[in-house]
Amino acid sequence: MTDPAWVALSLAGRIGSKTLRALIDHFGDDPLAILSAEVNELRRVPGVGPKIAQSIRAIDLKQIASAIARWQQHGIHILTQRDPAYPARLCALDDAPLTLFVRGNWRDDPGKTVAIVGTRSPSTEARKLAQNLASRLVESGYIIISGLALGIDSAAHLGALAVPDGYTLGVLGCGVSNVYPPNHHQLAQAVMRHGAILSEVQPMASASSPHLVARNRIITGLSDSVIIIETETDGGAMHAARFAALQGRPIYTVDFPASGNQALLATGAGRIMTDLSDLPLD
Repeated sequence: MTDPAWVALSLAGRIGSKTLRALIDHFGDDPLAILSAEVNELRRVPGVGPKIAQSIRAIDLKQIASAIARWQQHGIHILTQRDPAYPARLCALDDAPLTLFVRGNWRDDPGKTVAIVGTRSPSTEARKLAQNLASRLVESGYIIISGLALGIDSAAHLGALAVPDGYTLGVLGCGVSNVYPPNHHQLAQAVMRHGAILSEVQPMASASSPHLVARNRIITGLSDSVIIIETETDGGAMHAARFAALQGRPIYTVDFPASGNQALLATGAGRIMTDLSDLPLD
């Protein structure tokens, strides 16, 4: 059963895994004790300043419990770090999401996973390669993880869905009931029929730059390896590369002339040939 107090803390803002662990160490394994603590007591916890303390005190637990019931009625599955179905790959991360909101067909143990990400404005060759690569990897038993964004992400999801029984996960930088970009609602529905979409923000949250950046750590954290199809050095996919490096995930990129690809190859990323010969993940 979903713990409303835990979900409330995860949505309070400014509270990450490290801060919640510190709160639990201080108050014991009881989120309700955290919610009922006075500001002065909360401030004794390392990492808890006045803004975090006030946000905790402002939590309306009845409102959160009502929202949880409403979300679940609409088919949203809520996974906290205490849930046995919470992804084991994410549990190992220092900045693991406290709570995940999921729609679709969730698999507790997805098996082999690979992230495929890249620019929202790919070349025609890169878009085709992303789709073909996703299909080939699904045929080899992989789950495809991406961000449901325009460009490379959508091509990766479509490549996975083109294979019978292909399974793919879309990690969002918005709520799972408020899909962004808006013109990807149809794609999101297809992903949910053959996989799932998920997010750490509350289901009706709008997309924002911080959310879109932060979701990259979930994309890479869920993956055994990460493939950057095409990006410039200032592209959003480079956030995924940085998170992957911090998490110890192998990084691969295609030998395209894009500045981000060449920078990744220069710093040791595995090389994927444009004809997909000698694919290092096979």
